[in-house]
Amino acid sequence: MSYQQQPAHHPSGADQTRTWATLAHLGGILAYFFIGWVPALVIWLVHRERGGQAAEQARVALNFQLTLLVGLVVAKIVENLPAIGVIGWIAIIGIGIISLVLSILAAVAVNKGGSYRYPFSLELVR
Repeated sequence: MSYQQQPAHHPSGADQTRTWATLAHLGGILAYFFIGWVPALVIWLVHRERGGQAAEQARVALNFQLTLLVGLVVAKIVENLPAIGVIGWIAIIGIGIISLVLSILAAVAVNKGGSYRYPFSLELVR
């Protein structure tokens, strides 16, 4: 009896790049906890010298998450103000939901082989 060893399936470079780009966007799920920018930053730092889709989409995700981080910090400050604190609380929840929805939409678009641009984002990282 002989056994033929199946060759291990190694994802192609394009598949890996698409996976990293997808993960950069999915990091936005963590925005409510003020750390949604961390996965995009790590992926951008690793891939920026290589260029390509992973670096570009990580940069796009990082810019969006940093924009949301600014909004979250402002909302947190407003939340601690008397009389209008509820506005900050509502803003934090709203920003978290926006980040969740747009990050998932971006991840799906990138995973299908496309690219994604968020409807609003400061260009802090170039």
